[in-house]
Amino acid sequence: MPAPYRQDKSRASADGSAGVEIVPVIDLRHGSVVRAKAGDRALYRPIVTPLSPTADPVDVATGLLNAAPSRQLYVADLDGIEGRGRDTASLRRLATAFPTVRLWIDAGIATRSQAEAFLDEGLGLPVLGSESQSDDRLVRDLADHAVLSLDFRGDDYVGPDAILATPSIWPERVIVMTLGRVGMGSGPDLERLSALREQAPARCRLYAAGGLRDRRDLAALASIGISGILVASALHDGRL
Repeated sequence: MPAPYRQDKSRASADGSAGVEIVPVIDLRHGSVVRAKAGDRALYRPIVTPLSPTADPVDVATGLLNAAPSRQLYVADLDGIEGRGRDTASLRRLATAFPTVRLWIDAGIATRSQAEAFLDEGLGLPVLGSESQSDDRLVRDLADHAVLSLDFRGDDYVGPDAILATPSIWPERVIVMTLGRVGMGSGPDLERLSALREQAPARCRLYAAGGLRDRRDLAALASIGISGILVASALHDGRL
């Protein structure tokens, strides 16, 4: 059983290597945390991990944050992303359990009204997944009040071309989500990350997502100017 989470206030974030920030990740479905593999959401199953006695989101988040203390926790609300309605109850439990941790929440937000309703709840920072957008309007409107996730399946970008092609509208925090590498331990997509780092404005902090194996990958990410990485499997499997 993981110990109750206590933030180490001497550390602003979980530093991996050369200042690369580790952001723990949970994927929620029907009130439980599921194990993500290669972005094939139909195959996700409730997680079994040495970091937690159950698949309950608060239990799993406690284990992850004990393993990698951080002031950020990324939450993929798959019910929201897949159009079944946001899992507000689980999100509220997480926000209450970890008041010093900012939740980055991808819940399939795609319209101004959805974004305003989410922000009014004060549960965390909305993640705008490019796969959920119909144009670039919401990215422009929310600016640094949101995190942008540039979503890729294989070699293909998923989302409006205007978002990817206009780095000037990207917010301060940008996730490069390589869905095919999620949970696979195949290594980050360094070539794509390097290309996007060159395109992004200097003020943007880029976060990799998918494929992390160990600390050698963290060093490689640092060498190309990536600020952080979203991590789940490498923590559950004890590789990090």
